[in-house]
This record gives sequence, structure tokens and C-alpha cells, in this order.
Amino acid sequence: MGSHTPRQRSTSIDITSPPIAHRDTSDKGELKRAATLGAVPSEQTPWHDIEDVQGGAYKSRGTSRDWNCRLGRIHGLFHPRGVHGRRHSQVASQKEHDIDGEGDITDASTIGCNEKSDITIQNQDATTCEAPYHVFTRRKKWQLVIIVSLAGLFSPLSSNIYFPALGAIAEDIKTDIALVSLTVTVYMAVQGLAPSFWGPLSDTRGRRITFIGTFTVYLLANVGLAFSRDFTTLMVFRAVQAAGSAATISVGAGVIGDITTAKERGGFMGSFGGIRMMGQSIGPVIGGIITEYFGYHAIFWFLFLLGSTALVLILLFLPETLRRIAGSGTAPLHGVNRPIFSRSLEPYWHPSPPPPPPPPRITLATVLSPLRFLLEKDVATTLAFGAVVYTIWSMVTSSTTAIFQPRFGLTNLQVGLVFLPNGFACVAGSFLTGKLLDRDYVVVETAYRAAHGLPADVPLDRKRLADDFPVSRARLRSSWGLVVAFVLAVGGYGFAVTSPVLEGKKGMAVPLVLQFVIASTATAIFTQNSALMVDLYPGASASATAVNNLIRCGVGAAGVAVVQFIINAIGAGFTFLMFAGLTVVLSPLLWLEWVYGERWRAERMARLERKKMDKMAAEGGELGRRGSGV
Repeated sequence: MGSHTPRQRSTSIDITSPPIAHRDTSDKGELKRAATLGAVPSEQTPWHDIEDVQGGAYKSRGTSRDWNCRLGRIHGLFHPRGVHGRRHSQVASQKEHDIDGEGDITDASTIGCNEKSDITIQNQDATTCEAPYHVFTRRKKWQLVIIVSLAGLFSPLSSNIYFPALGAIAEDIKTDIALVSLTVTVYMAVQGLAPSFWGPLSDTRGRRITFIGTFTVYLLANVGLAFSRDFTTLMVFRAVQAAGSAATISVGAGVIGDITTAKERGGFMGSFGGIRMMGQSIGPVIGGIITEYFGYHAIFWFLFLLGSTALVLILLFLPETLRRIAGSGTAPLHGVNRPIFSRSLEPYWHPSPPPPPPPPRITLATVLSPLRFLLEKDVATTLAFGAVVYTIWSMVTSSTTAIFQPRFGLTNLQVGLVFLPNGFACVAGSFLTGKLLDRDYVVVETAYRAAHGLPADVPLDRKRLADDFPVSRARLRSSWGLVVAFVLAVGGYGFAVTSPVLEGKKGMAVPLVLQFVIASTATAIFTQNSALMVDLYPGASASATAVNNLIRCGVGAAGVAVVQFIINAIGAGFTFLMFAGLTVVLSPLLWLEWVYGERWRAERMARLERKKMDKMAAEGGELGRRGSGV
């Protein structure tokens, strides 16, 4: 075993010294933070200068928490493991140091001071003090998820509430329905482009101010649409409407990335998708009712009133969650970052947190920077396949009015009701996929622990998760069955909707069932892709989601623009059979991500780490030259 020299413990403690942390490297090369008592050499880095390995957020949670950890260790020197020991063990058993919402706020502020059974007994002053990822209770997290989900509802709602009105609009402005469908194309194109601006703004200036800006644009666009009387005005304000509504999804995903860990994120993302996809379900019905009885212009007044309500909820209750500004929920919020009703947040706030770093400047390079994600192999393969699935589903949805209304002789209200299976499928697909993602994560984590010899009660530190945890397989584990169901449903849909056997309104049942399968499986694949993108870039989740929307909506807009012309040329049956074949041809992209995704992610992280070290070395050299007067 070799000789062992016991560490000399200081006999005096300078209680006036600020808490300092130094880096302690174990034999496995893992970087650990060990809090020390008393003075340390000046070259050692204060805790609040060490960047978070995931998002670049500062790890400091204030001096009071450091004193809690310090006093806990002093107490452990004089008291045997009893009640306190059990309490620390219970705290340590929480996965990824997250809070379930069962404890009180005082416990939340000190969670992270853990004891690793015998290791801690043998070496008390090697105890690791790590703060939770976020201090909000699970109930509080759900409150925020519901708010951002309601905000995200406006992107699909504004798109789908419009579909039943296409025929009425074409008749009103005296043009062809295929030309009016170009307003859908414009909406989708801008919907893909706009988050490329709003996403970087959200990741630099904050989620809350971005929400306020997007809803302001959205409300102005709806007023313009309500007064539109010609095709050009309709096109322009539909584009502005898309610019205002599109970013609500990416910013909402950013909020969820701020407050949740990877293990619990699947359920939150599934609920986020399910609530906002209610717009997919109820939007066409509402659009059909309004168009039938009040005219299509009333649709935009309805959206204006609903959007105003959502903006009021954000102003009243949604706090800033960007970790650069709010930290883990402990940083006091001021100005625009602070909701009007903030009393429930104040118990979480630390009285004297370290000041946040200054926000980076927003330049053209900042806006375009998320596009660099497309150069990453794991991101490109994931987005390419997801974009194809989204495009095919969009073409099924956008062509429904033109196919069903003349074939089955439907009114505007009945056309709206035809979209119900599609909408309910989106809601069901999102919620069920959230449960599926959480289950798949647990299965993959269990296998990971077994492979690495990690007991179930030992939390997985976030650096290890970032280094080698198979996150791609955790997110894509259930994709294969979804893809098969999607291909079969798309291949049969076109023939079902044109079959002479399926005549009359009763004949709609089969194609509507197939629409349900298409929408539910497509939504499930979107939810998996969204969760994976947030996991791949946890520090820039809004920008990553914005790129996801850019590719999906860009390709989808092109598909919607041409689908009616393809159907007119070769018929609906062969059109959708061709799209099913395209999905099969591109499915190897999913296989590539499954097999090589973790290797690509590890290579990217190693490359980024080298760049970071090179930058630090260069800055250190510059500082050295300045200090020496060179």
C-alpha cells in the first residue's frame, strides 16, 4: 500500500478570511474543487473566478453558502456521524445536486455539501462543496415551464389558425389558393430566420427582455393584419407576425435549459412541447369558427388579445433565468430582469452575490455565430433528418384544406374540425415523448453506471456527463420505432385521401387516422431533437434551438411552397409515397448520430477546451509583458 503521510491540519482558523477554493486533481484526472480554511497562495483561483464547465456561468453562490459549508466541516470534526451524517448522505444522494422541491429554502441554499461515506470519514477536509444546478423547487420550475409553454403556443397557433381561412382569403382578395399558400411559405421562412437574431439576444441579454421584445413585434403585426385588404399587405405583416412569434420556442427552451438538469429535462421539454402544441390542436378549430361567423380578419384581433394576455403574464411572473445574470436562481434581480410580482423569489436570493460579468456585445458576428453549429457533424446529422420529417409533416398539414374541402364538400368550420386529429396528435406526441425521454435517460444512465462502477446513490458530476456520457443514445433510443411508423403512415396517406373506395364524409376517417399517426410520430421526433440540441449546447440552448428552427422552417417553407404543385402534377398518392421513400433514404443520418455522436461531441469539446487554454495562455502572456514593462 505504500507509506502515507497524514496531512497537517491547521490548528488556527482565520475566520475573517474569505472562502477560497483551489483545484485538486485526482488520479483519474477529474477536476475537483476543494474548499480550504485559512490562507492559500495568491496564485490560487477564487471560487467565483472558476467558470462553470457547462454554460460558462459563475459557480459562486455567495459567501454565506461558503460559510455554511465551512461550518459544516468544522462541526464534523467534533461530532460523530449521526443525525448530521445521515442528513448529508441524503443530500449527497440527490442526482446531479438538483432539488426536487420537497425541502425548504434553507436546505436548498446549502445543498451540495456532500459526504462520500468512508472517503469523507477518512479525509474530512477533502469534502467537496458543490452547489445545486438550480435552487428553485420542482414546483417553481413547473410554474416557469407553464408560462414559457403558453408563450411558445403562439408560434404554432398563429400558423395553424390560418389554414381553414385560406379558401376565404383567396375568395376575398380574388386570387388562387395556391398563391395564398405562399403566405404560409413566407411565415415559415421568417419563422426559421427570426430566432437567429432573437436566440443570441436571449443568450446574452436575457430571456425576459427577449420575450418582451418578441411579443411587442407580434402584437403590432396582428394589428396590421387585421387591417389588411390586399395580398401584398397580407404577405408583409404575416412575415412580421412570424418574426414576433417564432422566437418564443427557442427562448422558452433556453429557460428550461437554465433551470433543469439533463436528467429531468426530458419531462419538462415534453410538457413544453405538449402545451405549446395545443395551438396545433385548437388553432384550426378556432380559425374555422371565427372565419365562418366573423370573417378571417377577426382571427388577428383574437390573436392580438390572446398575445396581450401572455405578455402581461410574462411581465407579472416570469423572472430572468439566464445563468450569467440570475446564476442558479440566487442572484437578486433588478430592473427589467425582475418580474412585477417577485416576492416568491426573494427567499432564494443571496444578499451579496458576486457581480455578473459584463454582457458581451451583440454584433453581426454574434447574430451569425449560431450558424457555426451547422459545421458540427453531430448537429448537422440530427438537424438534417429532423428537418425532413418536419417538412413532410408540414406539407401534409398545409395541403389539407386544398385536398379535403373540394373532395368532401366541407364548410370553413368543418375544415377547422378536420385539423383536430392532427392537433391532438401533436399534444399527445409531446407529452408521451417527454415521459419516454425520461425513461430512456434512466435506462442509459443505469448502463453507464454499471460500465463505470458507479453506485446508484453517487451523483454524476456534470463534468463527467459532459465528457463521456452517451447523451445521443439517451435521446434517440426510441427513435427507430417512431421512424418506421412515420414512414408507413406517410406512404399510405396519399392513397387513402384519394381512394375511390373512401367516398363521402365517412371516407375521411382513414386519412385522418393516418394524419394522427404522422403528426404524433413527427412531433415525438421533434421533441427528441430539441432535447438533444439543448444537451449538446447547454450553455447556448436558445441559440441551438434557434438553429434547429432555422433549418426545419427553412426546408419546411420550401416544401410547403411546392407541395400543391407536385400534387397537381402527379397526384396525392404518388406525392406522399415519394416523401415516405425520401425519409427511408435519409434515415442513415439517424444511425450515424447513434454510432458516432459521442465521438463527435468529445472531439468538439476537446477542440473548444484547447482553444480556451490557448486564449488563456495568450492573455496571460500579454499580462506578463505588461507587468514586466515590456
